[in-house]
Order: sequence, then structure tokens, then C-alpha cells
Amino acid sequence: MRYRESEEMYLETILLLKKKISCVRSIDIATELNYSRPSVSRAVNLLQNNGYIVIAKNGEINFTEIGLKKATEIQERHSVITDVFMKIGADREVAEENACRVEHVITAELMQVLKDFLIK
Repeated sequence: MRYRESEEMYLETILLLKKKISCVRSIDIATELNYSRPSVSRAVNLLQNNGYIVIAKNGEINFTEIGLKKATEIQERHSVITDVFMKIGADREVAEENACRVEHVITAELMQVLKDFLIK
């Protein structure tokens, strides 16, 4: 997995966890993704160094303004792509799985085409 994909996956996971639980920590991400704690710790530190999140003294992870914007955009891409796949006949599981792959490589131009397709 390339770094950008990994970064986006972590941001999306944090956003989804924040919708379920109020206080997200690295252990929650590790549990959700079934990844080792050291792997998650490294990724979380990189997200912090890149200005996407801040980590409180109690370990709680919160988005910076830019991090929340990026995570929201990632989640929107995932949702739109999933909806398009389902609209053309894929079941939810197949649509979700493939949206996870496509969301990292789709261009802004094609993303707009998909959004327009859903509106029609």
C-alpha cells in the first residue's frame, strides 16, 4: 500500500470511529483495522507530523481543521463511489470493497462525473 492510500485509510477510519465513539485513541484504530499497535502508532505520529491530527495528553486523537477537511473528502469519495457501484448493480459488500480501492486513485474530474450520475 502506498503512503497516500495508507494516510487516507487512517484518516477515514478516525472519522468513522469518531461517529461511533467520542474519544478515539490509537488502540481503537488498531482494533478497528486489526493492525498492530506499533503500526498504528507510527501512522498516527505521521498524521500528527503532517498536521492532520493532534494527540492530547490522554491519547485522544482529534482532527485539525485541515485533517477534518481531508477526512471528510475521503469519506465523501468512498460514499459516492459505493453508491454508484450499487446503482449499477453491485451488492453493498462488493461496492464497499471496490470503493476502498478506487477512492485513492480517482481524479477530481471523474469524481464529479460520478456525483452528476447520482443526481440524475
